[in-house]
Amino acid sequence: MEEQCYALLIDADNVSAKYIKPILTELSKYGVITYKRIYGDWTSTHNSSWKEELLTNSIMPVQQFSYTQGKNATDSAMIIDAMDILYTNDVDGFCIVSSDSDFTRLVTRLRESAKMVIGMGENKTPEPFRKACDKFTILENLLNEQEPRNPKAGETHGKLSKERIEDAIIKMVIENQDNNRPTGLGEVGSRLVSLYPDFDVRSYGYNMLSKFLEEFTRIQLVKKGNLMAVALKEDWGMKEDIDRYVFDLVKKAGKNGVGLSMLGNKVYEKYEDFKISDYGYSQFNQYVKSIEKIAVEQDGTILKAKYRK
Repeated sequence: MEEQCYALLIDADNVSAKYIKPILTELSKYGVITYKRIYGDWTSTHNSSWKEELLTNSIMPVQQFSYTQGKNATDSAMIIDAMDILYTNDVDGFCIVSSDSDFTRLVTRLRESAKMVIGMGENKTPEPFRKACDKFTILENLLNEQEPRNPKAGETHGKLSKERIEDAIIKMVIENQDNNRPTGLGEVGSRLVSLYPDFDVRSYGYNMLSKFLEEFTRIQLVKKGNLMAVALKEDWGMKEDIDRYVFDLVKKAGKNGVGLSMLGNKVYEKYEDFKISDYGYSQFNQYVKSIEKIAVEQDGTILKAKYRK
């Protein structure tokens, strides 16, 4: 699946600079950020805290003077730019970061054009703007999840610690488990670069991401059909045990096979914590089909798992 492209538009008048790292981290979950723009009056001291963050995170500032007291020129500039980007049709979605409701109509218009709209704002953000978005995220919640500012042991300037990288990958895997899908190696690579633009496996003495990931103790690479997936090591260890258990049950059943309902009951009785969603499946029969030499066939009114030599 092709990666989604997003335009990030920030209202500097209504969002604090302290949120920028959590904003970029959160948006990287959805895809690549192709536009990063922030709107405000940069001659005002009100926006001074943003200036260092703009250079550090490669965000393009858009100057908008307040021509008339009481009128929000920043909102108008953001809306015009959003519509210009919409008509170029080179993004799949927008992330509108603001804590006021002035962008509610804009969000509705973007969604009418089949664009995904992610909203972000503080707790004070009015309900209309929140409900207009496909997804709205409260910035205070993101800040609570933010990584510590002090580097972890082993991290040097210009090079992330392996522990921090592993933590980020584990978070990706868990998020995908919640959405019932596996985490591909390609997705891990692109999201690491989105999170840390200077990430490069060559900095750690490798020329392939797959070889680099073999160093980690809490994750492992697993072949899933044509997909090379990244999984939590402990989870896949349990799956191997369950695969063998299912295989043995089906093989012992002989040519008549085992009804999927009965097979499922036996698996869940023996492995109470087993969840097929942890391994990228939404249905039990899909999981059973993934086991080598096991087929799922219709037998009258029921589905059965049968051993195939």
